[in-house]
Amino acid sequence: MGIINDITLTPLKIIPAGSGEVMHALKNSETSFHGFGEAYFSTVSNHTAKGWKRHLRMISNLIVPSGRIRFILYDDRPASSSFSVVQEIILSKENYQRLTVPPGIWMAFEGLSDETNMLLNISSIPHDPTEAESLPLKNDIIPFAGFE
Repeated sequence: MGIINDITLTPLKIIPAGSGEVMHALKNSETSFHGFGEAYFSTVSNHTAKGWKRHLRMISNLIVPSGRIRFILYDDRPASSSFSVVQEIILSKENYQRLTVPPGIWMAFEGLSDETNMLLNISSIPHDPTEAESLPLKNDIIPFAGFE
């Protein structure tokens, strides 16, 4: 496992309040903001994985406000100095950060908690099924065998 170029982790603030918490996600003044297409939530069950997906134009900004989610990223961009690197990142409320994934990176994720494992994706463009590619979890392209 290594570190992939152009992957950004941004620490986020959780502000306690008398009646709950405010959990920051993304501001348009931040360098990782590349426009707004849509925001959506996705859940993943404990010990269940979703993926692989590679966006061709979309930048994903991923935040985990509930549960724990393990993200596996794979760089198969031939011109990248991190070509063929696999990177693992676990996000949770205890490790509250925003993961920014540029186009061209394969991604899968797995729920690690019995509670609701939820992510928020603030994407740079609206959903477009023609701009993404998918692979099954077990395949001959991505050198990662860590999903059941």
